[in-house]
Amino acid sequence: MYVVGLMSGTSLDGVDVALLDIKELDGNLSTKLIDFKTVPFQPGIVTEIRKSLSIEESDSQLICSLNFKLGVLFAESVKMICSKNGIAASELGVIGSHGQTIFHQPEQVGDFAASTLQIGEPAVIAYETGATVVSNFRTMDMAAGGQGAPLVPFTELLLYRDTHKNRLLQNIGGIGNVTVLPKNATLDQVFAFDTGPGNMIIDDLMQRLFGRGYDDGGEMAAHGVVNEELLAYCMDDPFITAAIPKSTGRELFGKEYTDELLTTYGHLAPEDLIATITMFTAKTIVSNYEQFVFSKMAIDEVIVSGGGSYNKTLLRYLAELLEGRCEVLTQEDIGYSSDAKEAVAFGLLAYETLHGRPSNVPMATGAREHVILGNVTYPPLKYKEEGTIHA
Repeated sequence: MYVVGLMSGTSLDGVDVALLDIKELDGNLSTKLIDFKTVPFQPGIVTEIRKSLSIEESDSQLICSLNFKLGVLFAESVKMICSKNGIAASELGVIGSHGQTIFHQPEQVGDFAASTLQIGEPAVIAYETGATVVSNFRTMDMAAGGQGAPLVPFTELLLYRDTHKNRLLQNIGGIGNVTVLPKNATLDQVFAFDTGPGNMIIDDLMQRLFGRGYDDGGEMAAHGVVNEELLAYCMDDPFITAAIPKSTGRELFGKEYTDELLTTYGHLAPEDLIATITMFTAKTIVSNYEQFVFSKMAIDEVIVSGGGSYNKTLLRYLAELLEGRCEVLTQEDIGYSSDAKEAVAFGLLAYETLHGRPSNVPMATGAREHVILGNVTYPPLKYKEEGTIHA
């Protein structure tokens, strides 16, 4: 079955599109990545997303409009990758679309209920492509008492379980999250959680201080010196030591966080700010390992994915902090793609949903039980083909 996975994350660099060929025999899945591409967002869309993310600037009309605009963009991205590979979009078995997170509040705050919102209208994607779409993956897990994140541990178990090695799969996108895979693990032995900021604060500082979207290769951080006072200030954030399961996002480490940093520590050299926040990302990751992982098992490998895997300074900091404990690798070191990992995951999750199978991991999200994730949207053509519409 041909499947497309779509992911638009907290980094706001574009929509990741993965075209997969999934085969199933006797309950065993075989997943082949046929093609992958990141379709960049136009500056105007990024501006609208950023406004939608801001409590001060957002409004219902903006989010309503953006929901449909992103639906069109996601659909065009699907059609593009299918056309490139000689496949009609309508031939796809399913499209899994995570959508663009606008707000994620995993726990009740005052009168505001635990809730989440991802946009990118699935009806538009289904209509434009002629394919079935699975979307809103987080909501059912939250309905079952979970945090709705992280969602990829199920697929990581399928793809990365090793019979001899205890592995940590560390994604560093806008936010950092880790999946713990004991050797030869069963689903109930897997657990995962967000470790804190990934590239989010680094990228925001790079944009404000240097007019660049990210620290290419970690070059700017490499020219700076870590400021221990600022690092200690950042590490004092309560999220770093919060109990698991836990998840976070721009609500905690977004624009307002950067504003506060620059207000208090804006006198530091820009390179030192970047170096310190890069070390902050590395140290939050390792601090979480020390609190929640190392006491349970010795780790053989940390396998890094996401945009952070291309930041050589960040990887160096991680390796130094973990020296003597485990090896630090990237997805490419084991034959996979760092960029494609999450888009592949949502393609796989959509496949599981289409087949009526649960795919959340309660040990990761805190949900009360295993549930089937996502909402299914059928294109008009499907109804006609199945004979459910009668003249």
